[in-house]
Amino acid sequence: MGHFEKIYRSDLNHRARAVYMYLKDRADSNGTCWPGINTIAVELGLSRSTVKRALAELCREELIAKLPRQRSNGGCTSNLYRLR
Repeated sequence: MGHFEKIYRSDLNHRARAVYMYLKDRADSNGTCWPGINTIAVELGLSRSTVKRALAELCREELIAKLPRQRSNGGCTSNLYRLR
C-alpha cells in the first residue's frame, strides 16, 4: 500500500493529514525534510500546538520518524522528519 493510500484509509484527523502532505511535498528523494514547527504552522495556517499534536499523531501511527538535530555549537535546531 502506498503512502497516500495509507493516509487516506487512516483515522487521522484532517490537520494531521495536512501536515503529512506538507512534509511529503517538501521531502527530498530519501523522504526526509526539516521544516521548523513555526514554518509549518504559518504555511498551513495552523497553531504551533496543532502542528505539534499532528506530528505526534503521525509518529504514533508510524507514518513519520522524528529525529532531533543539533547545531555545531550544541544548540537545538529543527527536527528531521523521515517519511515511512
